[in-house]
Amino acid sequence: MPVHEIKNPIVKHKLTQLRRKETPSKIFRELVKEIAALMIYEIGENFPSREVEIETPLQKCKAPVIDEENFVIVPVLRAGLATAEGAAQILPGASIGHVGMYRDEETHQPVEYYSKFPPDISEKIILITDPMLATGGSASDAIRLVKDKGAKKIFFLCIVSAPEGIKKIEEEHPDVEIYTASIDEGLNENCYILPGLGDAGDRIFGTL
Repeated sequence: MPVHEIKNPIVKHKLTQLRRKETPSKIFRELVKEIAALMIYEIGENFPSREVEIETPLQKCKAPVIDEENFVIVPVLRAGLATAEGAAQILPGASIGHVGMYRDEETHQPVEYYSKFPPDISEKIILITDPMLATGGSASDAIRLVKDKGAKKIFFLCIVSAPEGIKKIEEEHPDVEIYTASIDEGLNENCYILPGLGDAGDRIFGTL
């Protein structure tokens, strides 16, 4: 499956504000939500819809609807919570799952500590959200967890991504479509994305 870099000028504008080191936590958090919501709009071209009969103030007509209950938004904790909020603004009827992971500071590998999903996600459309796709370790593990629950249709939504992380997902989960607001230069020696955003979780929650 291909990776989709969103070129929308509004998304790019808000991403520029997000990158600025002087952007305070409150504004950073709101920008993450806004960008995620705009990205859901872009991904929505791929969402299935059906026609229903409704009644306007003037007459009955057929109109398209999306079955929001067929979606599950899965943030990768903790930074993914803000992107999930943005996604849920567009799909308020979606269920929310959670995957808890943290990065081992020595090995840079993801460590899973929590996961919780709705009862049956095998026929649902899964939207895994995380602001960053760096090494791809956490993303790949999160995808594996939902696949283990039977999920088949999976999108991965991130704001900034590194080629290394994209490559890992494409190799390990070629059936998963990646949507990102930017494909950045790559990773530094500490596996942080350059130019990136810094530590998105710390900036979202003011724990710098």
